[in-house]
Formats: sequence, C-alpha cells, structure tokens
Amino acid sequence: MARVEIFSTFLCPYCHRAKKLLESKGVAFEEIDVMLRPGRRAEMTTRSGGRTSVPQIFVDGRHIGDCDEIYALEAAGKLTPLLEGAP
Repeated sequence: MARVEIFSTFLCPYCHRAKKLLESKGVAFEEIDVMLRPGRRAEMTTRSGGRTSVPQIFVDGRHIGDCDEIYALEAAGKLTPLLEGAP
C-alpha cells in the first residue's frame, strides 16, 4: 500500500471529504494539521508547487492535488491503482 500524506486543517470541509474518501477505501494516511503545526504549511506549499489551500494530498511523495483532484482520480478509476502503489 502506498504512503499517503494529507495536509489539512480541523475545520476544513474539503479536508474532511478527502479523508472520508481515503477511509472508505481502507487507506491509512498521515494527517498533518497545518494549524496545529504551522511550520509544516511552508513544507506543504513548497512540495505542492506553490499551493496554499488545504487539503493537499501526496501519495508516495508525489503531489496528487486537493479534494477535487482526488475525487477526479476516483471517478476516472485511477485512485485505487495509485494507492496500491502502481506507477
């Protein structure tokens, strides 16, 4: 199974939605709350190519995007293979 990181905030409905999708697929993920750990926001911004909004989701270190993008991957049938570690 791939390593998944999600940069989020507690009050963000898009973060909640993205986490629910991952949970529904049985995927374990590391959640990094950028409000509780503000120093990690700069890391998120750098790793995501300048994006400052949450959530920002990474799979095996690769930026896959935000909530809309993870749902688009799911709709296209590309999320499960990605989470299973396929290239």
